[in-house]
Amino acid sequence: MKKSLDVVTIGEAMAMFVATQTGELADVEQFIKRVAGAELNVATGLARLGLKVGWVSRVGNDSFGRFIVKSLEKEGIDAQGVTQDERYATGFQLKSKVENGTDPIVEYFRKGSAASHLSIEDYHEAYFASARHLSGVAAALSASSYELLAHTARTLKAQGKTISFDPNLRPVLWKSEAEMVEKLNRLAFQADWVLPGLKEGMILTGQQTPEAIADFYLRHGVKAVIIKTGADGAGYKAANGEQGCVAPVKVDNVVDTVGAGDGFAVGVISALLEGRSLHQAVTRGNKIGALAIQVQGDSEGLPTREQLGE
Repeated sequence: MKKSLDVVTIGEAMAMFVATQTGELADVEQFIKRVAGAELNVATGLARLGLKVGWVSRVGNDSFGRFIVKSLEKEGIDAQGVTQDERYATGFQLKSKVENGTDPIVEYFRKGSAASHLSIEDYHEAYFASARHLSGVAAALSASSYELLAHTARTLKAQGKTISFDPNLRPVLWKSEAEMVEKLNRLAFQADWVLPGLKEGMILTGQQTPEAIADFYLRHGVKAVIIKTGADGAGYKAANGEQGCVAPVKVDNVVDTVGAGDGFAVGVISALLEGRSLHQAVTRGNKIGALAIQVQGDSEGLPTREQLGE
């Protein structure tokens, strides 16, 4: 599985059915089928910007799984790290349509999915010989999935590989908040770049300000912390003393807020891998995050290099 890749992500993808009309999901009769999943969103965004990207997961031997694999092919994402699991099904979700900029309602059908059975068996050292990105969603799927992420992080850190980490808190998937905090921070401390939202950072660190949250991770060896602060944009602080804030991109018509954080991660990670400054990386993150919320769907707003205009 020797590949020449810039980034590898690990996580779960699901078939997503997006309502075509507003109102209660129980009353909706028509949906549009899409692909959803935080780590796959990031992989998609990076691939559209021209990076060589691989995605590691498990899908079922079913129509949803084949739909996801075809989506990878369409986006130019390497699928050699994807296993078709004959035992378990691919998860799916239903997502409501909103028109006022509020968060849509999402119902998940993922318990016992093929991706929840990710394990260390899915780690192939040659495939991961590249920069990579971790997310807290995959960490929450199961004990074996968490161990895969932990093993990957430990191994790549020992090899001097670059690791980015987006906590992507999903409290409902954890047994307790205490377990979530302890395990996600264990992963975050292995990373070079940590990208929490402000509320996520407050939960994970017990700190109340962006700078205090950043200092918490910097004390544990992280090289740079980039914090999404919602309407205030984003802030950053690095171990070398570089720090600052970047104003948000004004969006007049917010269509769908889901995927904004993944778009932000795409901008930051791609820019840092290109050797750009933290300020430039966060500026790109804000820009792509703003593009992501102007269309319906989790990844439809992620731009190509030409659309990005840089």
